[in-house]
Amino acid sequence: MANLKELKNRIASVTSTKKITKAMQMVAAAKLRRAQEAAEQSRPYANRMERMIASVASNLPSLDTAPPMVVGSGKDDVHLLVVVTAERGLCGAFNSNIVRAVRRRVVELQKNGKTVKLYCVGRKGQESLRRDLQDLIVEYVTLREFRHLSFANARPIAEQVSKMFADGEFDVCTVYYNAFKSVISQVVTDQQLIPVKLPDPEAVAASVAENDGAADLGGAIYDYEPEENDLLGVLVPRNMAVQVYRALLESGAAEHAARMTSMDNATRNAGDMIDGLTLTYNRTRQAIITKELIEIVSGAEAL
Repeated sequence: MANLKELKNRIASVTSTKKITKAMQMVAAAKLRRAQEAAEQSRPYANRMERMIASVASNLPSLDTAPPMVVGSGKDDVHLLVVVTAERGLCGAFNSNIVRAVRRRVVELQKNGKTVKLYCVGRKGQESLRRDLQDLIVEYVTLREFRHLSFANARPIAEQVSKMFADGEFDVCTVYYNAFKSVISQVVTDQQLIPVKLPDPEAVAASVAENDGAADLGGAIYDYEPEENDLLGVLVPRNMAVQVYRALLESGAAEHAARMTSMDNATRNAGDMIDGLTLTYNRTRQAIITKELIEIVSGAEAL
């Protein structure tokens, strides 16, 4: 049985830890509101951008003249996985869920004879993946010095990925990140960036047939100026930056939510541990007092 001094020191130590976790919970809660608003406000624009590119691409007379980022390189031998994780820990399974999903995908692709490259955004993901996949990491970007994420943080990443594709370094690009759903729910999401996912031709044909030869555009028929190819040449690179920015915002909001939940659980566990240690301390103290009284009484009777 631990002595009173050890128990007292443990109670003081856990109490200090509880104060730290409570403070971190409050900080995460304060940051979550702004991050959640930014993530939710980015969704309509990002979704509409995807739909616009799909709509323009579906009106191309032929995909042979479409920009390479729309149709791809014509093969899928080399895959680039952009892994978005946090810069800091203490957020539960937030980072490990992403790393686990990426590792599963790497094993799956390699079994199919594909070459895999990793582009890490965030320190925690890079630290975890380099333990067994160091040779696959081709780039690492940290955003630790930025207090608030902006579009300027996403643009260099998008431009570098676009340049790597133009140089023929990969065929397919997919980004992995935690999408914010609620304070207690963050969903691991994978989104293909290159080539752009286009609507199913059969679905488009069915839509055209149902609308007497006019695509389902809400009753409107669009005439593009400049031509579709020129328009896609401008929209697709910008869409790349928009989708990367969206992934960063979603990941940021999900990180704060995960950290707030994790620190709340840690605070509760610390409180339960303090209660248990206090009970043990009181029982030990009472046992010592009782033992001393018995010794005093026994000594008095012996006299």
